[in-house]
Amino acid sequence: MSPTSETAQGGRRLVIVESPAKAKTIKGYLGPGYTVEASVGHIRDLPTGAAEVPDKYTGEVRRLGVDVEHDFQPIYVINADKKAQVKKLKDLLKDSDELFLATDEDREGEAIAWHLQEVLKPKIPVKRMVFHEITKDAIREAVANPRQLNQKLVDAQETRRILDRLYGYEVSPVLWKKVMPRLSAGRVQSVATRLVVERERERIAFRSAEYWDLTGAFATGRAGDPSDPSSLVARLQTVDGRRVAQGRDFDSLGRIKSENTLHLDEANARALAAALESTRFSVRSVESKPYRRSPYAPFRTTTLQQEASRKLGFGAKATMQVAQKLYENGYITYMRTDSTTLSDTAVAAARAQVTQLYGADYLPPQPRTYAGKVKNAQEAHEAIRPSGDRFRTPAETGLTGDQFKLYELIWKRTVASQMKDATGNSVTVKIGGTAADGRDVEFSASGKTITFHGFLKAYVEGADDPNAELDDRERRLPQVAEGDALSAEEITVDGHATKPPARYTEASLVKELEEREIGRPSTYASIIGTILDRGYVFKKGTALVPSFLSFAVVNLLEKHFGRLVDYDFTARMEDDLDRIAAGEAQAVPWLKRFYFGEGTATGGAAEAGNGDGDHLGGLKELVTDLGAIDAREVSSFPVGNGIVLRVGRYGPYIERGEKDTEQHQRADIPDDLAPDELTVELAEELLAKPSGDFELGADPETGHQIVAKAGRYGPYVTEVLPEGTPKTGKNAVKPRTASLFKSMSLDTVTLEEALKLMSLPRVVGTDADGVEITAQNGRYGPYLKKGTDSRSLQAEDQLFTITLEEAQAIYAQPKQRGRAAAKPPLKELGQDPVSGKPVVVKDGRFGPYVTDGETNATLRSGDSVETITPERGFELLAEKRAKGPAKKTAKKAAAKKTAPAKKTAAKKTAAKKTTAAAKKTTAKKTTAKKATASKTAASGAED
Repeated sequence: MSPTSETAQGGRRLVIVESPAKAKTIKGYLGPGYTVEASVGHIRDLPTGAAEVPDKYTGEVRRLGVDVEHDFQPIYVINADKKAQVKKLKDLLKDSDELFLATDEDREGEAIAWHLQEVLKPKIPVKRMVFHEITKDAIREAVANPRQLNQKLVDAQETRRILDRLYGYEVSPVLWKKVMPRLSAGRVQSVATRLVVERERERIAFRSAEYWDLTGAFATGRAGDPSDPSSLVARLQTVDGRRVAQGRDFDSLGRIKSENTLHLDEANARALAAALESTRFSVRSVESKPYRRSPYAPFRTTTLQQEASRKLGFGAKATMQVAQKLYENGYITYMRTDSTTLSDTAVAAARAQVTQLYGADYLPPQPRTYAGKVKNAQEAHEAIRPSGDRFRTPAETGLTGDQFKLYELIWKRTVASQMKDATGNSVTVKIGGTAADGRDVEFSASGKTITFHGFLKAYVEGADDPNAELDDRERRLPQVAEGDALSAEEITVDGHATKPPARYTEASLVKELEEREIGRPSTYASIIGTILDRGYVFKKGTALVPSFLSFAVVNLLEKHFGRLVDYDFTARMEDDLDRIAAGEAQAVPWLKRFYFGEGTATGGAAEAGNGDGDHLGGLKELVTDLGAIDAREVSSFPVGNGIVLRVGRYGPYIERGEKDTEQHQRADIPDDLAPDELTVELAEELLAKPSGDFELGADPETGHQIVAKAGRYGPYVTEVLPEGTPKTGKNAVKPRTASLFKSMSLDTVTLEEALKLMSLPRVVGTDADGVEITAQNGRYGPYLKKGTDSRSLQAEDQLFTITLEEAQAIYAQPKQRGRAAAKPPLKELGQDPVSGKPVVVKDGRFGPYVTDGETNATLRSGDSVETITPERGFELLAEKRAKGPAKKTAKKAAAKKTAPAKKTAAKKTAAKKTTAAAKKTTAKKTTAKKATASKTAASGAED
């Protein structure tokens, strides 16, 4: 019996899901007997500021939003932007006979369902409806087989939320006081930042080693063909039995690890090559082994993020946004999963497509199963796969752009997971000879042939290393046997240098977090987004580069809150939270130990800082005594030659010598400078550059000194007023100031140019009606102004040269509405892999941006026109597309809010309330300030 006919007998049913898009899709499957409405995410949460907390709560409860003295009772408030939606849901509930809570089947979804039940307080039967794909059959199956709310999952999610709130709201204020305002700390974001910082420290400490080797091109002497080449290339492996050093044989300080390894320098390598010029070579051994490669497991959340990064250039956040749309519109199964399991239905669908598309020869006799490798995997979801009991091929979906590309990736991976192994042979050939000086040398070459491609016909996994050889690449060697003579066509000498460890990319950071069992895979995209948005990390191409600010933050956390950023500690916390979810531990005792340090093995909360005690120490005690934290020390890093890098409240800078002494030097650091690029030589160069004030001379008219300065918003010139000039009050005098033109620089600007700049705005003349026309330099460039009518000028020099006649001619033209003429592109990046259109970098009103003519994406703080790569440009566009169009503000709603109601009553009451209102004003302002501070910490309270 269909859900609709059941409803006809049993009354109306209200189904609540999370998103409007999901509601629309599900509504089509359930029919008219059901009302499907969205909660639009969480409807309530911990307060984001003290102003949201009910008046009955005071003190620490008001600040934290959690009553730590009464079993960590959370204070939940309905989000201001969800009040209208809650009212709508309550109204719909009045006309319903049954309520289905159909939020996602994970901890977060279970918590949303619980909050809905708590807020709506339904008096009708409530059922929990769960599904992992949005298809007609899956939705009807979910309606027919509901379950009850899983309180263990709700408790586990609530414990995580409280833990993250306590962590963020207690540790973030320490960063504000000791490093910089408006910073945030978080249980997983701080550890993720530490990983990126530690990798940069390794790069800074790294010392490159130079090593040389030889490569030989050897010929068999017979004509070759594709299956049997006539020559091969082999690399020198041993000299007199000693293995020749390669990059892996050196440590991070450039030292050889083993004395038994032969380290060739350039001179010795060239001498050996010369001694091999007339050497006769022969094949010493041929070793052949069977090659077999099994398919990759279907995608789970983290592997999807990694592959989308490698193959499509998507960031983790963009990947999840596109996947969310595919899920909500019924194309794929739920995308937040730790599972690699496929249902019997999915296995049958994949096997059917293998036979249909590749033939029965590619289908293994038995279905493949994949065991989960993720510890404490969250919930029993399937892997991420195409939805339904028959997979739609990418061409059948009608999808376009990013959604098509991601669906195709998921589809290929799923189908390939049910295909046969790839098989073939791997061969190693060793070639030997004796040099003219008597030394015995041996070269080695390896090859691979694939005799049956199996799953590789459908899918080949990418690699984080761009130089890595992919699984489907063949290297064919000549068919030679032991003892065969070979002639050396060429012996080349190759120099190499060891490289520092590669920086993390989004894909490799996700992989590292998962391998260390830190946090939950479903949160990694938001974690990486947070550390990018906070300025702890910026991007150079796809690499994640830590800022100097992150060095200061991590330095403080490591020295004074070591346990909180300890990798094992964070992983053990994850284990504890999973035990709570499984009902094996209780939330309140665990939170007491974490916050107050009760029941720790050592008996002291301070041990939770850097000691070896119980991993649940007392957070409260740690953040109470901050006297031991030297703010200057945690933000200072020696560079060399007496130069110190410091992270100040307005950004990083370097200095040498004591402040206010003649020897003192200081220079700002470029925003996009990677920490490992700050060498002693560069620091000396920055300090040697003219800095501070450039004295240009005295103004002939006033006698005031004119100086040029480097300001936060660019270089400018200003006058130095005499001592005693009032700076405040009604008689205050402000110095004349003007920004330099883009064509000017601090070290070349002249006194004459400075005086001209400070003479702006310039009166060009008056029009026929006596209205004055002025030329001015503004935020968006040079322009003319006549009354309230402004017109843009083409160049800054026109400010001084434009005549009255030219200005009048400009005003005689109709005012141009909309955009000005397009400026030429600053840089061309190539063809976008999604839209297929050329991508360029342009200069916009709010700075440079990338565009393919359809989508525009502003460059981030870590990007620049000079350094941006095509891949980075494509990634920015992909992220922008995934966000969708910007939402328009509801002006009408705002207007209604300001409309006065019952004016007469208001007038009568106003006089009575004036005194009371005045008394309350101060209190309200204080509350507002506290709320702002708390909001900053709130964003740090997440993972």
